[in-house]
Amino acid sequence: MVKSSTPPTPVTRKPSKVEGIKERSNFLREPVATEILQDTTHFSEEAIQILKFHGSYQQDNRDNRIKGQEKDYQFMVRTKNPGGFVPVQLYLTLDKLAEEYGNQTLRVTTRQGFQMHGILKRNLKSAIAAIIKSMGSTLGACGDINRNVMAPPAPFKNQPDYQHAWQYAEYVAQLLSPQTGAYYEIWLDGEKAISAEENPEVVAARQKNSTGTIFHDSEEPLYGTHYMPRKFKCSVTVPGDNSVDLFSQDLTLVVISNDQQEVEGFNIYAGGGLGRTHGKEETFARLADSIGYVAKADVYDAVKAIVATQRDYGDRTDRRHARLKYLIDDWGVDKFRSMVEKYLGKPLEASKPLPEWKYEDFLGWHEQGDGKLFLGISVENGRIKDEGSFRLRTALREIVQQYNLSMRLTPHQNLILCDIAPEQKQAIADLLATHGVEPDPNAISQLVRYSMACPALPTCGLATTESERIVPSVLQRIEMLLNRLGLGQEHFVVRMTGCPNGCARPYMAELGFVGNGPNTYQLWLGADANQTRLAQVYIEKLPLDNLEAELEPLLVYFKQSRQPNESFGDFCDRIGFDSLREFTSKYEFQGTLEPEIALQDDGNGEQEAAANAATAAKARRRITLREPVYAKLKATAESQGKPMTQLVNEAIEAFLQGQ
Repeated sequence: MVKSSTPPTPVTRKPSKVEGIKERSNFLREPVATEILQDTTHFSEEAIQILKFHGSYQQDNRDNRIKGQEKDYQFMVRTKNPGGFVPVQLYLTLDKLAEEYGNQTLRVTTRQGFQMHGILKRNLKSAIAAIIKSMGSTLGACGDINRNVMAPPAPFKNQPDYQHAWQYAEYVAQLLSPQTGAYYEIWLDGEKAISAEENPEVVAARQKNSTGTIFHDSEEPLYGTHYMPRKFKCSVTVPGDNSVDLFSQDLTLVVISNDQQEVEGFNIYAGGGLGRTHGKEETFARLADSIGYVAKADVYDAVKAIVATQRDYGDRTDRRHARLKYLIDDWGVDKFRSMVEKYLGKPLEASKPLPEWKYEDFLGWHEQGDGKLFLGISVENGRIKDEGSFRLRTALREIVQQYNLSMRLTPHQNLILCDIAPEQKQAIADLLATHGVEPDPNAISQLVRYSMACPALPTCGLATTESERIVPSVLQRIEMLLNRLGLGQEHFVVRMTGCPNGCARPYMAELGFVGNGPNTYQLWLGADANQTRLAQVYIEKLPLDNLEAELEPLLVYFKQSRQPNESFGDFCDRIGFDSLREFTSKYEFQGTLEPEIALQDDGNGEQEAAANAATAAKARRRITLREPVYAKLKATAESQGKPMTQLVNEAIEAFLQGQ
């Protein structure tokens, strides 16, 4: 047992630059507190790092970059909503802020929070202050700290395990919340907002220290001066419910109840994480391991012990190697468990048996179990917006205002309207229909329903290619290919990100696209539909123009050789990549593959449109485009977020139909 109240400091290598920034920040105050008062459009590099802890990223709109001119600086603000809960007033405030300060949209994140994009620096303080005053928070939504604590979003009132999961998601969020006064000093001029009282057990647990988990006489008793080596992600779930993608989390608690449906304790999983870097084999996606079981009375001490282990032994030199997954991978589960037990002061018990994990999205109408209903609404890529006849933002605002409904955000970028009286059902359905919103999940493309994409371009500075703007057309192309091959009833989990950091969790998808250069993606295959198995990279660089040519052989093989009721991900995993590649190498297109146009430079300044012929030799059909036409085509494609090939096909088809 560790007797000292001062945790060990084993890392002797030179710490990264960010560690120095955190140390100099005076517990997250500077230089943000100084620079927020300056009449500038952006923050310094040092302030940007600290600003993340307050829930905001500095970005620039890359669509608006002009050589020689200042970047179009703007800010993304992210909320922290444990278990995805959003009260009425907070939602209405966020909707108003999106209209007044943002880009007129809200985006549901994959961690059950909201993001607002497009906020200017001069409006940042007003926006965050308004969120705090509406019972919301952005503190710890970003940065080297515990992020939003996830939980299953379904508001089942007659299933106590779900209520326990929401409750403990809130309690863990309280336990791991930063204690610095910097947040309220900067955004509310020192006035702490009225908020719900913390659970007394959580307060006592945070202050408790007999095994070296906290720093005495520190403004941050759990985190200390340097906070965590990198971000730390938690979830709480119930047996069998993997709506939270539990294997992708740093730490997951699984509620274990007795026959009286009272909490007895928790199974613990740790060491999941998906971020990686192209070309850096030492970075990788990893599934969480089962660590053990802890009784209810010791759960907060166990969480602190895991946090302290990562805090004190995580890599603070190489930020690419700083997540908990690398510590566990380096040490092994047994050594990690042993260190956690030292901080805990007692051994962990063996994990309790659990049922198989299943993924659910809870879309459509459901009984809550208390006489009321809830409605899960699909939000494509999480983007709540008004666009043409589709006016989801207006519909939600009117529903929340008229019926005073709270909501829960889902880990799949969707949302759930809660506590709907049965007599309100038809009126709400009619209101949604009036604004072009389809509440029936069976009326939505199943590929779209189970897909996710990150924002990527134009606002994410890490993106190397498109994601949110391009994925609708990609899904449409896959759907057309499935129909053409007689697989129209098939669907699978498709996820896309614009870079390898994996914010939309593509490495847990049956078909994952990971940005690897302009209009180019890694293709990942073989995860399962319930998100319990990692995908593996199948193609390093897939130009999007070659999508159909690469997918058709895989899908034909799937159709010919699948087992009864076998999913595409399970098929790829069972058959193996060697067999997939062997079948593909011998596959002859039988005229089913529609040529996909690729635009090339012929070396003489003219641009060519070439088609992949539907033959094994893949002969190319060439069409020359004049330079002015190509330039207009490229500009139009970028403005609409579509591939140039798609626009060319649409234009030619429209022309030929008119002949």
